[in-house]
Amino acid sequence: MADRATATQGLRDALGPLRDREQVAERLLESSAGHSFDPDAELDWDAPPVAGKWFWPPELVSLYDTPLWRRMPEEQRMELARHEAAALASLGIWFEIILMQLLVRHIYDKPVTSAHVSYALTEIADECRHSKMFARMIRHGGAPAYPVSRLHHNFARVLKTVSTTPGSFACTLLGEEILDYMQRLTFPDERVQPLVRGVTRIHVVEEARHVRYAREELRRQMATCPPWEARLTRLSSGEAARVFSIAFVNPAVYTNVGLDRREAVAQVRASDHRREVMRAGAKRLTGFLDEIGVLRGTGRRLWRSSGLLA
Repeated sequence: MADRATATQGLRDALGPLRDREQVAERLLESSAGHSFDPDAELDWDAPPVAGKWFWPPELVSLYDTPLWRRMPEEQRMELARHEAAALASLGIWFEIILMQLLVRHIYDKPVTSAHVSYALTEIADECRHSKMFARMIRHGGAPAYPVSRLHHNFARVLKTVSTTPGSFACTLLGEEILDYMQRLTFPDERVQPLVRGVTRIHVVEEARHVRYAREELRRQMATCPPWEARLTRLSSGEAARVFSIAFVNPAVYTNVGLDRREAVAQVRASDHRREVMRAGAKRLTGFLDEIGVLRGTGRRLWRSSGLLA
């Protein structure tokens, strides 16, 4: 314990002293032991969808409160929500596969017996279960899977290959915290399908640990990395924010529910409500990133262009 204290003594950032890496990991491992779920056993996958219930809260559907939304019959609105739930689950799987690769890279050079590595492996196991859970939810809902565009798929291939450690954790938080905000609004909403509520409840509980792990490590990395790595992190996270904000809505959902794709995309881009939803989802994250020095220079301008930062 004394060695740990010596290792972390004097390390601090704008948020205060940095917490000991091993102590944080040990607490997260304890939490994982007491609050982890097996979606196959926890959720009733055999129950059919409930008639009249949404697959996603209407206020979180991309077209909500647009002129097009107001013209759509309720049945078509609910169908759009069903397809957007599948699209978001598809996005979540894509992102979690990237995250698992980044975590494996992060621990490759770390002591294999450390709590820090043990927790990373625990998180990878969580993400494997989440990806399988999201895929099963897509199948249960009957909508197709919605892969990201080939451009974004290949962009992510490059990003995860060249990403530095702080850049990896900044991108991790980008993907986790906006979806987490939406899911926190979803799981208590009784208008929503019981299975979808169950999936989002499990994900919110387990992702809280993942966010804590990523935040603590990003703080440490930004406080100790060389200046060039901090600059690269600002740029890469800003570009990732721009790409993620575009990938968050898959235009194919509009075609599949009988809407004009161009008109729908244009109305989403012009929607003040949608802009506020996305900024609200990113607010805690952007505040944190600003405090620790990620939102600076060109990177900050990229975040603004993404629409996630006012």
